[in-house]
Amino acid sequence: MGVANAAAIEVVDHYTDQLWRLHNLYYIVDERGKKVKFVPNWAQLDLYEAMWYLNIVLKARQLGFSTFIDLLGLDETLWAENYHAGIIAHTREDVKILFRNKVKFPYEHLEEGIRYRFPATQDSTNELVFKHGSSIRVGLSMRSSTLQFLHISEHGKICNKFADKAREIRTGALNTVHPGQLVFIESTAEGREGDFFDMTQKARRFAQERRRLTRMDYRFHFYPWWRHPNYSLTENEIEDVPIDPETKHYFESLEPKIGRELTPGQKAWYAKKLDEQKGDMRREYPSTPDEAFEQSIEGAYYVKQMAWIRKQQRITMVPHDPNYPVHTG
Repeated sequence: MGVANAAAIEVVDHYTDQLWRLHNLYYIVDERGKKVKFVPNWAQLDLYEAMWYLNIVLKARQLGFSTFIDLLGLDETLWAENYHAGIIAHTREDVKILFRNKVKFPYEHLEEGIRYRFPATQDSTNELVFKHGSSIRVGLSMRSSTLQFLHISEHGKICNKFADKAREIRTGALNTVHPGQLVFIESTAEGREGDFFDMTQKARRFAQERRRLTRMDYRFHFYPWWRHPNYSLTENEIEDVPIDPETKHYFESLEPKIGRELTPGQKAWYAKKLDEQKGDMRREYPSTPDEAFEQSIEGAYYVKQMAWIRKQQRITMVPHDPNYPVHTG
């Protein structure tokens, strides 16, 4: 076999490897607004390796799951015939942003030869349709489709703010995906009510019971803030971050739960972020799944006061004398 033929076979083998494609073919806009080659981070790779047919992801902020899942949907769409992917966002503005930044930009910045192989025959404001019969679109619902891939972004926010839309997703979009196809539902937590909370708790219970999943069961994935290597301050910065006794006590009670010691840099980062996020910290940057849903729902009474009381460790057990009446409120 000649050297040229061996090289050609190696190239073909690369292009049939989805993980290679996800490391090498796509470009995105990074947090600085620069065009960069997409390379999956630790959390995205973990999700890829652990994914099931149906996946529900409870997460801390800014781990890049929307970008990764949407690129995965685009990749599946390009490299398979008659494959249809749908992405649901929770507002019309997010529909535009997701489609423009996470679907259209990566497609338009593919190598010319790949775009020539997979030309778009329809290019609208929220959908790409390709010559080989596949398509990917972004919208608020997906009822009138049969999908092989569905991504629901920030479903917790949808369930918390738009009950009718959440019901439409459950009865419409989820019914477009037959067993054995791919679904990703990812979000930060938004209160202890609604479909996202119920689905998360069920999937988590199945995981705790080590139950064997069917193609119609969701696999639970949780990504806390402390797993992110960038959520830490440097040694020089730590010196300028005082940590109050209440936050120190929080770390002391947390470490046995997560089975690891937090570094001084992580503790300093958390203290600074807590000062910024205040009562929303546990929702936006949870340490445990239980903690994620402790956050009071938006609009509830005494949200700030209850957060302050928890920080002061004033919620505790008290003796009960059965000879006296007890009033609660």
